[in-house]
Amino acid sequence: MFSRFYPRLSIFRDCSVGMRGLPNYHLSCCVNTLLQTLSATWEVAALLEKWEAAGLRGDDRNVPLQLKRVLADMRGTQPQHAPHRDFLHCLHRNCIRLSTQHDANEVFLFILSFIQQQIDDKPLALEIQNLYKISMETQLQCLECNNIQSKGSYLLSLPLHIKEDHNSLEGCMASFFQHQELSGINCCFCQCCETKRPSRQGVRLRSLPRILCMQLKRFRNTLGSTRKLDCRVTFPETFDFSEVVPEALCRDFVQDNCSYTLYAVVVHSGTAMCGHYTAYVCVKERWYHADDSHVQLASWEEVQTTFGERYGRTAYILMYRRGSREEGHRRSDLSG
Repeated sequence: MFSRFYPRLSIFRDCSVGMRGLPNYHLSCCVNTLLQTLSATWEVAALLEKWEAAGLRGDDRNVPLQLKRVLADMRGTQPQHAPHRDFLHCLHRNCIRLSTQHDANEVFLFILSFIQQQIDDKPLALEIQNLYKISMETQLQCLECNNIQSKGSYLLSLPLHIKEDHNSLEGCMASFFQHQELSGINCCFCQCCETKRPSRQGVRLRSLPRILCMQLKRFRNTLGSTRKLDCRVTFPETFDFSEVVPEALCRDFVQDNCSYTLYAVVVHSGTAMCGHYTAYVCVKERWYHADDSHVQLASWEEVQTTFGERYGRTAYILMYRRGSREEGHRRSDLSG
């Protein structure tokens, strides 16, 4: 979870795809990595461009406004040494401190939260949230009277538990949606029985988002000590949710397209107490590896080395886009 300062002598830029490296400024590799994934999520920038933010007070504290500016600068052609510095200081003013080591998934969710809080155009803010919104239904069935209680909720990132052994993304997703038996001290209150009863709890999907973000929970806290799991977790470049975990879909689930294509991977290197973040992003059918200010071409085979176990660099956050890669590129070209 921790950052490391990696000095770079120059900023790589590929003008044909708009890739820009970001210098490591006050242990900023975590935010640098997230900015690269957000830049590759062209839907966010396209929505922010619609936002008329003129006349806002305290714009140096407004995270979505600074995000809008830095994403535009990252796509621009003018050379800038640190186009993200104002964004970093803005996060600092919102308690995501500079010179402090952060967890990438927590910062990602904080940024999405700031967007909801600080954009004055609430319908547009909701559109951005809906890009990531995983709508769910939790069902609790009493094992005595079979009464079922249902409650709607949503997540913006799917947290997947991993075992200290070989894992697959498909297996982790299946485990997430497995029913759990709740008994003993975990018994739940049944409205029909009017007392606590053994229950069965399950989660089902009401709808899937355009951008499906999944966190591989590699960090474990035991007796106040945090350690990292470098065990192997394989993940596909494409998959169909309705085929991988069909049991996860509600009966009234109506979306036709459940196919997803990987376009960004947040990678953690090192241990829980001393590490570094980088990212792989796919832009116009080409994979790139962004390591602070250094960006270079990569391959799907190189992305696969982040499965874990042997290479020390392990995938931590996976971002998939619904639909085919070609469809995503066509829409990206139209938005630009």
